[in-house]
Amino acid sequence: MQAVNDRNAGMSLHILHILDHSIPLHSGYTFRTRAILEQQRALGWKTSHITSAKHALAAPSNVLEEDVDGLHFYRTPQPAGTLARLPVFDQIAVINSLAERLEQVARAMGPDILHAHSPVLNGMAALRAGKKLNIPVVYEVRAFWEDAAVDHGTSREGGARYRATRALETHVLKHADAVTCICEGLRNDIVARGIGAAKVTVIPNAVDLERFTLGGVPDPQLASRLGLTGKRVLGFIGSFYAYEGLSLLFQALPKMLAGMPDVRLLLVGGGPQEAGLKQLAAGLNITDKVIFTGRVPHDQVQRYYDLVDIFVYPRLSMRLTELVTPLKPLEAMAQGRLVLASDVGGHRELIRQGENGMLFRADDADALAESALDLLAHEDRWPALRAQARCYVEAERNWPVSVARYQAVYERLISSSRGLACA
Repeated sequence: MQAVNDRNAGMSLHILHILDHSIPLHSGYTFRTRAILEQQRALGWKTSHITSAKHALAAPSNVLEEDVDGLHFYRTPQPAGTLARLPVFDQIAVINSLAERLEQVARAMGPDILHAHSPVLNGMAALRAGKKLNIPVVYEVRAFWEDAAVDHGTSREGGARYRATRALETHVLKHADAVTCICEGLRNDIVARGIGAAKVTVIPNAVDLERFTLGGVPDPQLASRLGLTGKRVLGFIGSFYAYEGLSLLFQALPKMLAGMPDVRLLLVGGGPQEAGLKQLAAGLNITDKVIFTGRVPHDQVQRYYDLVDIFVYPRLSMRLTELVTPLKPLEAMAQGRLVLASDVGGHRELIRQGENGMLFRADDADALAESALDLLAHEDRWPALRAQARCYVEAERNWPVSVARYQAVYERLISSSRGLACA
């Protein structure tokens, strides 16, 4: 790690990050952003930050600037006017308002790089401002917007809106000066669109090891309150979206209970699928075997992690999950926890079968149940799996290692832009 810091010691950079939304909102998106910003600053780089009008939709406010956890954010107000409320035009309004606000901030701050993080609307605004101000643009893909829209039910794969969004994404990928993405699945898809492989750099998801304790023990009072004393606990902590496959986990639970009656399922969080999952539990007659805690304060989440024997991530197989790696399994692995996940592409990038976790056949409730029962029945395997999970994160999936990859991307763009200026 010292070598990484030494290489950056003489490098002065100012990066302006363009974001959909940010802290104080809580999501995997905002947590990745905060980690990137904190680590870039630890490397001695200056960062500035602007959010689009999408942040204002989630956190209504007239504030144009805001300090959160030591980071200063420039906000873009929601666009005004009737057109800004109509389908399609509302997305154009987001691009226009962000491009205008971005130009103001960039002129005032004088960054070396504009670093736009998906969705594609941010990339469009960054390209416009970058061309006008002659600043290189990095576009970072965390997921493809069109695929997320399919899961959320706002688009149909192959439909007109899907194709239009995909074309817009490809346009930004082609015209950005450099492209980064969070995993190999996304990189392969980007290259398949005709983007040069040398232009695309993977900056993988990672964790801050200092934020996760190793070897935490269950709180007996919390376990008693939740009815988990003496039980074998399967757990999921996160947002309840359809692609997470929690309904598959519910379908597998009766078979698990037939083999081990003391199994319980602990769900911490909430989301669009919550009501449907509660109905499904009732229909399967497992309501008393599933504990819904709802969302818990961030500083209390660790207590719930410590109650779980095996974390289960049953993501369904679809473009989104085959291409994108999730963050939650890494957080569990950072704590030396047992991880059982479906074998979608995003999970296979993180989990090595039988080494740092276990995989089961995606979309197969019986396979999930069999894998869970087998792991529960062989506690002798647990210490090695837990140790390898932690070692994997320490060696490959921590933020200093991941964020250091930006250096070559930024240096190449700055060298190119200065060369053009001299010419």
